[in-house]
Amino acid sequence: MAEQVLIQFRADKELKQEVDEIYESLGIDLPTAFRMFMTRSKMVKGLPFEAKLPQQTITRTEARNAFYELREQASDVPEMSLDEINAEIEAVRAERKR
Repeated sequence: MAEQVLIQFRADKELKQEVDEIYESLGIDLPTAFRMFMTRSKMVKGLPFEAKLPQQTITRTEARNAFYELREQASDVPEMSLDEINAEIEAVRAERKR
């Protein structure tokens, strides 16, 4: 048998109790669950589950508020004629060609 080591760490008491209950309902204790976690980590050479940041979502109300805020910020911008807009576009295109 391989040499055994003691692993200790701190965790939130409520979290530990909830996780204990989950593993107990699966018929295993917490140390067995952690050994399973480490064994699987070794097998996959990383975390044994997908670890990524959740996709940021925005509610309809937040989007509407952002739209109105941007529209208010843009209200101070002077209006441009179509000729002025086209002149700016042409100037940028000319600059890119250089």
